[in-house]
Amino acid sequence: MIRPSALSLYRAATGLLEPLAPTLLAGRARKGKEDPARLAERLAKAPTARPHGPLVWLHGASVGESLSILPLVERLRAERPEVAVLVTSGTTTSAALLAKRLPAGAIHQYVPIDAPGAARRFIARWKPDLAVFVESELWPNLLLEAKAAGARLALVSAKLSDRSFKRWTQRPDAARLLLSNFDLILAQDARAHERFEALGGKVAGEADLKFGAAPLPIDDAVLTAERARFPRPPLLIASTHPGEDEIVLDAVAALPDRPSVVLAPRHVERGPAITELAKARGLTAALRSRTSDAVADVIVADTLGEMGLWFRLAGTSLIAGSLVPGVGGHNPLEAARLDCPAISGAFVDNWASAFAGLEAADGVVMTAPNALRDVLAADLATPAAAKARAVRARTFVDTRDAEARAGLSRILELVP
Repeated sequence: MIRPSALSLYRAATGLLEPLAPTLLAGRARKGKEDPARLAERLAKAPTARPHGPLVWLHGASVGESLSILPLVERLRAERPEVAVLVTSGTTTSAALLAKRLPAGAIHQYVPIDAPGAARRFIARWKPDLAVFVESELWPNLLLEAKAAGARLALVSAKLSDRSFKRWTQRPDAARLLLSNFDLILAQDARAHERFEALGGKVAGEADLKFGAAPLPIDDAVLTAERARFPRPPLLIASTHPGEDEIVLDAVAALPDRPSVVLAPRHVERGPAITELAKARGLTAALRSRTSDAVADVIVADTLGEMGLWFRLAGTSLIAGSLVPGVGGHNPLEAARLDCPAISGAFVDNWASAFAGLEAADGVVMTAPNALRDVLAADLATPAAAKARAVRARTFVDTRDAEARAGLSRILELVP
């Protein structure tokens, strides 16, 4: 049995290994796992200046956690514009995403290695007033240094995998001591709530930060005009990536009773190439950007800001980014908030918890590429059943959205 000194042993061991960090990080950079131009951030030696005034530090490990932080960043900037926002993450993919998605004024840094020296330098430089950690990011050196410096700590969307939970139950005193440093713990769901309480954490409630966003905007006049143009609700294919368009168009071409299809690629510049793929399968195709009143088998929605329109208009939708590995899926909550039945492939790592909840509520259909044609045909043939599924999804999402908004308010209460 590991004694209560486990945290002290961890801190000592990471201190002994810290001199090796530059060499190890350089090796990771050669393999493409680190940004070679930003290794100083991983050692907490980057020269970036701290803004004046209160500062909130938000940390998420990778892409999914980083996405979930964005609504909190937006509320902080809107409600407390005088507060500086620092976001850290640990992967190159999350850094690239945050570079595009963070609002002006928010700062991104790579999270430093969890070693005593790096942790002390990082906290001394940034002096966070509040540190918010997402999901299962329990880095002892960083947490303890932040607490010792007077920061308030929050753990939100908190969860533990089976493996992590088992590991912490073998170190109960260390887990209890570490969790006691948090001023606020919000579990991702009921199961996570039970696990953190079993480890001695004082869990204040449940909130998953992937929820809580407002529905996508819709121009009602455009919606009315589009409804008049389509003889029946179209099929929406949302956010495709290379390698998925062929799968989708093969399925569409084989549908026995096909409505118009609106295909919205994740990157609109691929629109012309997608029209050629459609034509190669005997389908007529038109670009939305070139004519807003086009009539074709496939309308390629190569415009920005219209996803709310398409979700509201569609009879059913496929949430792409999920049919091939390497993307991680896209947000299924946008469809649910606009009462649109949703179908998805199985590769949804970035939105795993949201899809798991929707599946449990019978609010989404998961499919494989070779079954896509049959799943689409079933939804189109039974619109009442598809709409009933959308109602179940909306009920689930409305509940979780309310929890998330309440959770965001609890976090904001900790900001000085």
